[in-house]
Amino acid sequence: MAAFRILLIEDEPQTAQMVGFYLEREGFTVNVAGDGPAGETAFYSEQPHLVILDLMLPGFDGLELCRRIRQASTLPILMLTARAEDVDKVTGLGIGADDYVTKPFSPTELVARVKALLRRAYQFDEPPRPTLLGGPRLQLDPARRRVTLDGAPLELTPTEFDLLKMLMANPGWVFTRSHLLEKVRGYVDAAGEESITVHLSNLRRKLGPDGEDLIRTVRGAGYAYQEDD
Repeated sequence: MAAFRILLIEDEPQTAQMVGFYLEREGFTVNVAGDGPAGETAFYSEQPHLVILDLMLPGFDGLELCRRIRQASTLPILMLTARAEDVDKVTGLGIGADDYVTKPFSPTELVARVKALLRRAYQFDEPPRPTLLGGPRLQLDPARRRVTLDGAPLELTPTEFDLLKMLMANPGWVFTRSHLLEKVRGYVDAAGEESITVHLSNLRRKLGPDGEDLIRTVRGAGYAYQEDD
């Protein structure tokens, strides 16, 4: 864990201090920025493995910063929000965040979410699987965490990659949103199920005109991967 650098972008000093304490106790290296512009600068200078990003920031907000980071990188992004409305959470996920925690939150829960995101993104505690998934057009390499469509690489977030891997490893199998959430994140809740819908929508968009054919919606049941010809 000590090899992982985390950038915490949070304008509340007490929250930043608490989160930093618990993460450093687990062996992470933590850098802190207090506003949007400083967070963007730190992202490029510190080259973190994961970003924890508050929704409400001075300068420009977390949603704008999330967009900017996602344009440059597919690293995991965990958003912090004090707002209760699900629309804010879903909006954050829709522009590229991988997970979110609502304030007030348990520090141990946040650390667990961070570890889960790092584990999925960097595969540091499980051996790679050499088998390629997919057909002639869409191929997924679990070992290299690489996806290509018609020979061109696709830039996917860690959550998008894991969802696609789960579906492609089981072609034709229908997964409910709760099943996908449990397999990809290890927990199930109503808001998390909504986030799965957003991630799948983003994934289909990246797959292009055939996105909805490759990832089919099975009415009243869930989602299934249809192998390409």
